[in-house]
Amino acid sequence: MTGNRYVIKQLALFLCALILCLGLAVSANGASQAASSKDTTQLLPVVQEFKDLIENDAELLMLFTRMFEMIPDKPKFKNDPSGNPQIRDYKQMLQKLSEISQQAPEFNKTGMVGFPINSILNWPMGTSAGTSAFLDSRVNAQLKKVLNQWAVFLQSKDSRYVLSNDPKKGWFGRDARKAMPGFEKDFICNPAKPYHGFTSWDDFFTREFREGRRPVAAPDNDAVIANACESAPVNLAKNVKLRDKFWIKGQPYSLYHMLDGDPLAAEFEGGTIYQAFLSALSYHRWHSPVSGRIVKTKLIDGSYYAQSPTVGFDPASPNNSQGYITQVAARALVFIEADNPDIGLMAVMFVGMAEVSSNELTVYEGQHVNKGDQLGMFHFGGSTHVLIFRPGVNLDFDLRGQTPGLDTKNIPVRSRIATVR
Repeated sequence: MTGNRYVIKQLALFLCALILCLGLAVSANGASQAASSKDTTQLLPVVQEFKDLIENDAELLMLFTRMFEMIPDKPKFKNDPSGNPQIRDYKQMLQKLSEISQQAPEFNKTGMVGFPINSILNWPMGTSAGTSAFLDSRVNAQLKKVLNQWAVFLQSKDSRYVLSNDPKKGWFGRDARKAMPGFEKDFICNPAKPYHGFTSWDDFFTREFREGRRPVAAPDNDAVIANACESAPVNLAKNVKLRDKFWIKGQPYSLYHMLDGDPLAAEFEGGTIYQAFLSALSYHRWHSPVSGRIVKTKLIDGSYYAQSPTVGFDPASPNNSQGYITQVAARALVFIEADNPDIGLMAVMFVGMAEVSSNELTVYEGQHVNKGDQLGMFHFGGSTHVLIFRPGVNLDFDLRGQTPGLDTKNIPVRSRIATVR
């Protein structure tokens, strides 16, 4: 009996050890599967760089953590403005950013149409932590790299899949046609061809009007100033200051900061600024408001997702911050010496908002342009632009009976926007 007990005891120990080993094997297999699953969600290299930037800097880690924690715990903020569940931490943000960078924007009926990245950052932008983070030069340098990487995809034929007839998501579907009536009549395209003949999402976005659809206002009259973009009036300001507190309520223009400290900024102190907005559904090429010589051009690096600290939670940010972002956002600047001496030197600034990572200039210094000639274009996203005139230039603006603001309608590009007396 003693021997039998010994055998039974040894057998029991063996079975326990076997069970323990099997448990460890199952656990190890589960860990391996988890690691494998994690590998399938790897970030794009450029987004991984963004993650490293955030996590290796104490201040940025704090800001990107806090901006999501500071979103109010209220029903309004459960979803982002495009209707998707709100991202709740920076790691989810980065994962989504990596996914979006390999997709083209689908059509939707929200104010965030064409802005998939802006949608997930919209509420964080309205926090104090977001205000600081999205003004950081290191963050904006990395965001520029991310957006440039996305632009490579958007300029490829693989991005055309959203140029479909899907009734809700396609850019030639039912909902999009209602939002962009007369598309085939207005723009150069071929409805008989796949994707209407467009070679990429970017090709569709930078589409051109058909000949005669947007004639130049009074081409032989240099007193008439043409609208530089297909855009809606946002603001008209006079006696603008060289330096002002652009971050306060009202968002006054600060010429020195708008023009990136250019020596020519002083020429416009006390002058007039007209600002107008382009939606994601608008035509996105820029045209010269006057005939004259290109004196200077400049591409200015800046922010992409900054909004004014005074506007709170804007449901379509940075729409309510358009004055503010003329001082801080990525933008293109063109100085023109008008042929009409009553206008003289003027400036035109094109400001990228959110997803607009590429402000492309197509003119050069010293070139003479005629009123209505192309100056450049935006590549994807909504945008805003300003005309800047020197003091002493007497202007009568024609805003089609509208008071500047966020509820105005587009004035056709190259049509009369003002007349100089």
